[in-house]
Amino acid sequence: MARKNRLRRRGKSHAGRNILLTLLVLLVAGLGAAAFILFEAEKPTVTIKKEVRFLGSHIEIPFVAGDQKSGLASVVFAIEQGGQQKQLFNRTFQRKAWFGAAGPHDLAETVEVDVRKTGVKDGKATLVISARDFSLNGVFKGNETVLRLPVTVDTRPPRVAIDHAQQYIRPGGSGIVTYTLSEPVVKHGVEIDNLFFPGYQLDGKNPLNGKNLFVAYIALPWDSGKPETTRVIAIDEAGNSGKAGFSMNLRKVPEKKDRINVSEGFLKRKIPEFEEHYPELTGSLLEKYIFVNNEIRRRNAQTIKEICRKPSPERFWHDRFIRMPGAGRAGFADQRTYYYKGKVIDHQTHLGMDIASTARVAIKAANSGKVVFADYLGIYGNTIILDHGQGLFSLYAHLSRIDTTPGAMVAKNDTIARSGATGMAGGDHLHFSMLINGIFVTPREWWDQHWIDVNINSVIGK
Repeated sequence: MARKNRLRRRGKSHAGRNILLTLLVLLVAGLGAAAFILFEAEKPTVTIKKEVRFLGSHIEIPFVAGDQKSGLASVVFAIEQGGQQKQLFNRTFQRKAWFGAAGPHDLAETVEVDVRKTGVKDGKATLVISARDFSLNGVFKGNETVLRLPVTVDTRPPRVAIDHAQQYIRPGGSGIVTYTLSEPVVKHGVEIDNLFFPGYQLDGKNPLNGKNLFVAYIALPWDSGKPETTRVIAIDEAGNSGKAGFSMNLRKVPEKKDRINVSEGFLKRKIPEFEEHYPELTGSLLEKYIFVNNEIRRRNAQTIKEICRKPSPERFWHDRFIRMPGAGRAGFADQRTYYYKGKVIDHQTHLGMDIASTARVAIKAANSGKVVFADYLGIYGNTIILDHGQGLFSLYAHLSRIDTTPGAMVAKNDTIARSGATGMAGGDHLHFSMLINGIFVTPREWWDQHWIDVNINSVIGK
């Protein structure tokens, strides 16, 4: 009996020790798991969201920081020069928990840097972004990531010196501005109110002693008044902007009016052509016509503007543009009023010159250039657009046949098409337009060798 009691007590003792051992194992495992979580070693991430090589007088720098384990405890953005740091951004977070996310997993901010207020001088500097998390790793200081980005501080704007500026210009007129720059820049050209005309570098073959000249071809829209702002602007890689103003004298142009009678026969003849290309047309023949004359015209204008956004930096043209022989049927900027059965139905502006000769006459390139469009274009019908370089374009519309392809280089007087009556044409003729950076200008100036000599060749050469 006593032996049984001893065995029973020994069994209970073993069981107690097993329970205690299990509890100790669980405690150690729990402490290990807690330590693994609390002392996690994954470092935060830091990324600057745009390329920054230069700091101008003012710049905005977007960045993101993140920590997907314990969360962010602090983020500091500073600029360093000569061993001295100037903080630009400092964010510290309160611990929200001991396990899981004690701070935010992600932070996205944009730092506005006013370099002059930092006391940093032009020259080499370093952007420093440090992010620390809520881990107890690193002697309870947390994991830290430090991103260092070398930059060049440049707060001096480029100097702009104007050599020549167009003195007289008219609405729908053209001209050039030439200028020199003190340093390489990322963007330069002429601003006329809300319009921008990019500049292009000239070669040394000009009468101005081979200086490092730039030229910008400029234009005023047909309905322009006297511009309030006319200046050359240059922006360097640091974002500094240099400007030089100039003045122009505006010559007014008398308004020309034209009456267009839209007949039932014209509608029956023309609308099927537009229905083929624009199946969204609905309503009566007249309603479809008005839609084409307004909405399709607007779309066509946008297409032309997009085509003119990327001109060749090389100048292809020389001397005057060739005018097709024939009778002038309509002029540039004619104010058209459209009548149907004696009632006014629409108003539009004619942005080109209409020239009529024999039917299906050969259409020749007015000057050397590159074909950038050769296709159907709404109210213009079959159309060709030539890029003559440095922002100058010519347009040939209402063609019956196109004899060239996009990408082809053509010389002055090369045959590129045949005249016709496609699009909104009432009869066989050529609609010819000139454009500068997508702005329609009068072709008369570009047909005139004297105007070319005085306004272009005498300034930058042929």
